[in-house]
Parts: sequence; structure tokens; C-alpha cells
Amino acid sequence: MLAVLPEFTSRLEVLLALFAFGYLAGSIPFGILISKILGLGDLRKVGSGNIGATNVLRTGNKIAALLTLLLDFSKGICAVLIARQISAEDAAQVSAFGAMVGHCFPIWLKFRGGKGVATFLGVMIALSFLVGITCCFVWLLVALARRMSSLASLICAVSAPIATVFLGQPNNIILITSLAFIIFLRHRQNIYRIIKGVEPKIGKAG
Repeated sequence: MLAVLPEFTSRLEVLLALFAFGYLAGSIPFGILISKILGLGDLRKVGSGNIGATNVLRTGNKIAALLTLLLDFSKGICAVLIARQISAEDAAQVSAFGAMVGHCFPIWLKFRGGKGVATFLGVMIALSFLVGITCCFVWLLVALARRMSSLASLICAVSAPIATVFLGQPNNIILITSLAFIIFLRHRQNIYRIIKGVEPKIGKAG
């Protein structure tokens, strides 16, 4: 029988501390900070009001959007790699989950954060480079074909657990499925707009 969880070897207090670390790292609102530093105004009053790279792009500043994307992506990578260095794979998964929760529900913004896609992809890359690259490719392919970041994100989220199993990482499946669920939860309004045919394209207001 395939293991669907890593072996739990870390002490409970270590797991709790690394969840807190992941949450705090994930909750840094880079989109808002970069927008303020570059004089782009309050990101929460632009476009969809989201704090992620897609909404930063709606300000018209591609550099700001790229920086937001890279920094949000790095939160996921750092959460996994630092926790893995400190403890073990169970701690890496707990920290990764914390980073996603922190990005999507940051305490500093009254739990109204981003949609978690860049951080999710960072987590995937750090957990398994091959699975992560596959998910990035799926996102890019759908985004180029349909010009909708939300649709690309949703299909990427669906592909992640499938790739995790088929590429030989079954002990990540529960974590990845949970993170994919968070992405769907954060995209519920986008799903409605996609169904209605009114979801804005990449770079457009909305």
C-alpha cells in the first residue's frame, strides 16, 4: 500500500513552530508592499482588489507584477526548504501548508489575502521539482491558450494531485489535494464568472 503521508518524525512543538513560520512567511503581502513602494497606490482598490501578481499587472506596471510573482513564489519555496533543513519532510509539509494559509488568509489584512497560485507553485517546486515544473507548464499552457489566469490556475490545481501520484510522490498527495482545494475556494467568484463567460483576460481590468 502506497504511503500518502510522510513519516512523522518531528516533535509536535517543532511542527507547530514551523507551521507558524510558514504562516508568517506566507502572510507577507508583497503585492501591496511593492505597489506602495513604486507609487502604484493601494492594490486593494485596483481591478479585482486581489493582492497577487495578476492584479498588480492591472496597474500597468509589468516590473511590479513580475516582482510580486517571484516573491510570492519564493514564499512557497522557502517555507519548504527551510523547514526541511531544520527538521524533516513532515515539517516541510506542515510549513508549506502554513505558507498557503498565510498568503490566502493573512492576519495583517483581516484574513483577506491572495489566491495562492504563485505560492502554491513555489511549494510544488520545492516538494518535487519534476511535479512543480509540470504544474508550471500546465498553468503556462492554459494561460497562453485561453488568456485567463484564473482558468489556468484552476486547471493547474487539478493537475497537481494527478502529477503527484503519476510522478511517484504519493506521500505528498494529501497536502497537495488540500492546497488545491484552497485554490478552488479562493477562486469561487472566478469560477462563477468563467461559467457566465465574463471572466476578464490577463492584463484586463476586472
